[in-house]
Formats: sequence, C-alpha cells, structure tokens
Amino acid sequence: MKKWKFSLVLLSLLSVCSGKIFAQQSGHSPVSTYKNPVIPGDFADPSVIRVGDTYYACGTSSEWGPAYPVYSSKNLTDWQYVGPVFADLPEWTMGSYWAPELFFRNGTFYVYYTARRKADKQSFIGVASTKDLKKGFQDHGVIIEWTKEAIDAFVVEDNGKLYITWKAYGLDKGREIEILGAELSDDGLKVTGKEFSLIKADPEGWESGGAEGQAILKRGKYWYMLYSGNACCGDKCDYQVGFARAEKLTGPWTKYEGNPVLSGDSSWKCPGHGTVVTTPDNRYFYLHHAYSGTDFTFTGRQGLLSELTWDDATGWPVFRYGKTPPVQAEMPVTARVVASSKPMDKADKKRVGFPWVYDVSFPKPVFSEQNGSIQIENSNPIPAGNFIGLTVKKGDYTFSAEVKTSKDLKQNIVIYGDANNALGYGIQNHEITLWQVKEGVFEVIKTQEIPEKYDHVRLKLQSRKGRFYELSWNITGEKTSAAAHTVSIQAPWLPRWDRAPRVGMNVSGNKAGRSEISAVEMEYDESNSNK
Repeated sequence: MKKWKFSLVLLSLLSVCSGKIFAQQSGHSPVSTYKNPVIPGDFADPSVIRVGDTYYACGTSSEWGPAYPVYSSKNLTDWQYVGPVFADLPEWTMGSYWAPELFFRNGTFYVYYTARRKADKQSFIGVASTKDLKKGFQDHGVIIEWTKEAIDAFVVEDNGKLYITWKAYGLDKGREIEILGAELSDDGLKVTGKEFSLIKADPEGWESGGAEGQAILKRGKYWYMLYSGNACCGDKCDYQVGFARAEKLTGPWTKYEGNPVLSGDSSWKCPGHGTVVTTPDNRYFYLHHAYSGTDFTFTGRQGLLSELTWDDATGWPVFRYGKTPPVQAEMPVTARVVASSKPMDKADKKRVGFPWVYDVSFPKPVFSEQNGSIQIENSNPIPAGNFIGLTVKKGDYTFSAEVKTSKDLKQNIVIYGDANNALGYGIQNHEITLWQVKEGVFEVIKTQEIPEKYDHVRLKLQSRKGRFYELSWNITGEKTSAAAHTVSIQAPWLPRWDRAPRVGMNVSGNKAGRSEISAVEMEYDESNSNK
C-alpha cells in the first residue's frame, strides 16, 4: 500500500501534485498526461490567470478563514500554495467568501470577490488589489451592491476599457436570474457605467435552476461565455455548463443549441463554475470544480482541468474529451518530460507550516506553533470552539496527534462541519471521550478511563471515503496492541451545503489554558487513488 506521510515537524503543506505518467498511444510518441483533480480538496469556483510563465489560481473558502486560498503553477497541473487573499478578514464582511476572480493589469493583481455583509447579512461583491501576491491584498470594500444579492464577478477588458459582470436577482422573487455587466473605472475600483444584460436563465431550459459562474473570453470576432446552471452544491446537486456567444460584449448573446456541454458522471459529479486560461502555445483550458464520485461532499468541490478545442465549422468551442470531465488527459505543456508525483523533499517541507483554517463565525483562534508543539488557547466555551483544521485532499486519510494530558482541559482531534455539527475524540484527566455535536445538540458517545501513569497519549482518526471513521488511542512509545483501543462511527450529517468538513484539533474546558499538542501527522492512503 502506497502512502504519503506529512508531519508538522517536516511539513506543512502540501504541495499539490498531479501525478504524471506516460501514456503510450499506438503509432505515436509517448504523451505526458495528468490526472484530475489538479487541485484536490475543497476548492470551489476556481479562478485562474496567467502572468508571464506562471499561472495563479484562487478559490472559494466559504465559511473558512483565512479567506480565499491562492496557488501558483508553471504548468496548470502542479500547484503550490501561496497564501490567502486575506489573512485578516475585511471589516465589512461576515462570511460566505465565495467565487473570487483574479485579474491582472499594469503590474497589479486584483481580486473581485463575493462576501456576506455584516450590516444586512446580504452577499455583495468587493474588490481588493496587490502588487505582490505573497503579501496579501489590500481591500477596497464593496464595488457592486445590487438589490438583494450580487455574486460571481468576472472582469474583462475590451478596447482598453474594463467591464465587470455578475449574477443578479438570485434572491429576488418574481425576477429571472440574470447575468449583468457594467463599465468600470480605469483603476478597476468602481463602477462607472449603466448596467446591461448578457443572458437570463431560461426557466424552461436546462439551466432552469439559475445561471452563474460566467467566464468570458474573446476569440476572433466573437466573445464567448462559459456559464453554469442548476444546483451547485450538496448531495442533490445537478450542476452543468453551457456556452453562449456574442459579437459585442453588450450583446445580443446567443446560447449554444447543444447546451449543456459539460455534465457529471460516476467519476466526477456536478462540474461547473470555472475560468478559461490559454497556454503560450495557444491551448485553452477550463479550470473548474466538481465533486469526486467516491468521496463526494465529504471532500468538497475539487479543482479539475478540462481542455477546450474549437470547431472550425461552427466557430463554437468543444470540450476535447467529451461532455464529462476527463479522469486523465494530455498535459498542457509542449515538452514531453516526466514530472514526479513525489511530495516535496524535506528541505522544501521545512519552509512553510500547515495551512490551518478556522470557522469565520467566531473570532480567529489564538494559537502558536513552537518546537513542534501546537498550543491553542481555551477561549471559546462551546464544545467545538477554538478549532483549527486542514482542508482534506482525499477521503482516505489518517490524522493523528500526540497530547499531553491536562486535568482542566479537554484536548481533541475533531472532524468539523460547523460549530453545530462536529465529531470529536479527546482526552482530559485520563479519560478518553468520543463526542459529537449534531444540529447543535452535544452528546457524549463513549468514554474510557486510562491509567494515570500515562501522561502522553496519541489520538488517531482513520477515515475511509471521508465518511467512515475509526478513532483510537495508544501510548506513545509502546508498541503493544493491548494499549490501542478503537471505535468506529459514521457522521453523514457533517458536510454543510456548500463546504466539506475539515479535520484538525481544538481545546475545551471551563478554565483558561493552552493545549499541548505535538507530532501532528496527516497521512493520505494513495493505494486506490486516481493520482
């Protein structure tokens, strides 16, 4: 069984590797290929741009902070985490950090993002900018406030002028969902023009559930749009992708008669909402999301790459590998070179820490990492409070941590959907407890006493397909199986409608204090992986 193992001491993240292989085609030279997903784990609504020889991608973080993870790549298939757009959340926002769209112009990176406003709990579009992605973005506040909701921004340049497009009327009764556009100021920071309509969702068509996630590009005499329709998220999703085109950005736009052009199958479910980028040799790639057919909502909407070609007879784009996302496809590079699927070497692993995330519904947990130990302050009294976690890349994994026992504090490893839906396994004062919070109701499922002589215990969670869990403990340094104890449980209620659970740690109790957690490891079982 092949495994990748990452530790807190040696690694933090986790370079995203696509795992290349060589495919031999009959009568042709070997072709280097990649396998989807190229950005594994919960990375919905991806936006991608190319600046010089480097690609940058950014995705939805939903109710997780820091907001909007950013990755970079040289080939569209091997991605390295850069950092978040916002290490500190914009003051006007409170959550729903959706659909960030990257844009680059005159040496400046922009991100046009959706967030829920504190003042009225409605989602609108903000804008931020930076000269250096590694330093994060400066927020410039709300740029689009439109009736009850404005989401899914996308910006294009036409004859030197900037235009922003967005999804409107999603929450307005009696109004058809519509994609609108308007001219922007030259600095890209405010709307200056009157809105105009691009397309409306057809209540009788395949996109009767709505149209959103538009990506617009120019080729020849036409502007082309890829847009998504129907239910994006959750186990009842039916997301699909369609085409439209127009000779002028302001329309009229014509929808493709063959819509939808991209739908789900047993490998990848509910594909959609992405961005098109071109390679230096003029190939077109659509970076979009879809759910794994195996792990489904438990690992979230993952980042997939699908290539577009062009039908010269009709002038319309075509997905190269058919109407479903490819499991394996030709690399988006001209050179035929072997790329390693190994994790980063030890030198690289020491350079960054685990990319911990937290629930933005609460103040950011106070924690520190020193000498291989994580100390989380007990400042949130709810059972699942003070949680810090990792985005799960694949449903088959083992997460473990060594804990120094405390009389006053319960230190837990946790699978966290939100504060009202979590599963924990922890120790306090020589008592191991398996607990859950389901729909806000806390319940202790099982307890077990351990001998007082043990002051360090290793807690372990083994996950299969993201939904079948085995939790166990053993004594650090003891190899005897008699010291290990295991309990099995399922928690199908953990995924939230638009996000996957995270796995990590928290501390709880009635007294102030800090956790003492060390030797944290995240290990993925790759024996049945597509990668």
